[in-house]
Amino acid sequence: MNYEAAKQFFEREGHLRVPRKHIETITVSGNGDEDQEERELRLGAWIGNQRSRAATLSSERVEQLSAIDMRWS
Repeated sequence: MNYEAAKQFFEREGHLRVPRKHIETITVSGNGDEDQEERELRLGAWIGNQRSRAATLSSERVEQLSAIDMRWS
């Protein structure tokens, strides 16, 4: 879910320089069209955590984030 928030931010802003306290709102679909809900995710904190844990992330996660312009340093 956090990756989807990062991708949404990137598509809107064109970068992943997310302020540490940024909250990103995403819409999550449930079982049907009527079961949608909005969720607020602490995207800035999550991005920072991904950077600090880069050495332990799966190669798939690194590739996903790199594809949307993640700056690792």
